[in-house]
Amino acid sequence: MKTVSARIFSLTLPWVLPAAQACALVPVFLPFRGCPVRCVFCAQDVQTGSVSAACPAEAVSGTAFAPRTGTAPAAAAGRASLPSPLPPLPVQPLDVLLHETRGNLERRHTLGLPPAELAFYGGTFTAMPDGDQAACLDLAGLALERGWIRSFRCSTRPDCVTAPVLERLRAAGCRCVELGVQSFSDAALAASSRGYDGATALRACAHVKDAGLALGVQLLPGMPGHAPADFLADVPQALRAGADMLRFYPCLVLEGTALARMWRQGTYSPWPLEATLDLLAQGWLMAQAAHVPVIRMGLAPEAALDGAVLAGPVDRSLGSRVMGRALLLAVRRAVEAAGETSGASCVPVLSELRLPGACQGYIWGTRGELRPAWAGLGLEPKNARFDAVCGQTLFLTLTCS
Repeated sequence: MKTVSARIFSLTLPWVLPAAQACALVPVFLPFRGCPVRCVFCAQDVQTGSVSAACPAEAVSGTAFAPRTGTAPAAAAGRASLPSPLPPLPVQPLDVLLHETRGNLERRHTLGLPPAELAFYGGTFTAMPDGDQAACLDLAGLALERGWIRSFRCSTRPDCVTAPVLERLRAAGCRCVELGVQSFSDAALAASSRGYDGATALRACAHVKDAGLALGVQLLPGMPGHAPADFLADVPQALRAGADMLRFYPCLVLEGTALARMWRQGTYSPWPLEATLDLLAQGWLMAQAAHVPVIRMGLAPEAALDGAVLAGPVDRSLGSRVMGRALLLAVRRAVEAAGETSGASCVPVLSELRLPGACQGYIWGTRGELRPAWAGLGLEPKNARFDAVCGQTLFLTLTCS
């Protein structure tokens, strides 16, 4: 902190935003493929647009979500039980899907677009049948050979990765593995019937790093049995485990899931939106301090998803609303710290804030929802200066009151 006069101080605060994606991602959605069980919260068919919300997975088989033993959901019974076997779903045949993806990559190349990154999302890639994995790797190999892509990534479960599997992926051109960890909390994992514990998730992270691959960690704040304190412990745990990127997917209650039934029975309550926004803001700041990007917050918008959400912290502006709160929280912490070091005679007021232009889209929040909080620090819109020369730094001017 620099003293400008007896009652005016200035200080700087780093505000490092994630770098733009190095190359375009071409996703291949493989909902449920390779998954040994259906997780209580999962509706990948709706999340990826593979099935209409009017025909959710539960309706396809009628009894798709009846527990194997006929017992109540884990949250009601007070113990974990395995989710139901996967029901048949009207998903696209793999050969058709890969053929369409090949055509897409070929067209991009013909148009002169730079090589992309192929991304196999959904399902459990490393647990798919050998023939399905081979078909995907054949496409990736062809695309690499012809210069259509520069690498590929895949997502999988922590209990489905081994050193030999990861070495095979790396040799085939994979450069990143995203693990659907969801949480490192044993209690939350058991309540959600994930089938593994936190130690397994940590070992999986270590396997990915040891294989020389980039590690992505997906977290699911608000899943059954998951408390706010668990999420605030999950983020630093993921960072210590070597995560190169994070995704935050707040748990939603989707039609056609076991979680929907638990919600209707009153055995599960999703996190409120406002609390979720504040918690994700804290998690984002933890990741920023470690120079690890949060590459996604909330599910990608899908027409089918809109009609399938029954409850939970859903908001199309979730990411920007979290960023607004993260910015506010970072500045508030800096102002409070300045007050603690300035002595009892000085109550700092934020009289001016210079910040990168990129912050203009979220500083005040949706429909100005954060203006009262900023006013509480002393900042009015007329005293916020958006300046490209700020780079990745916030410049605060504080006045003693």
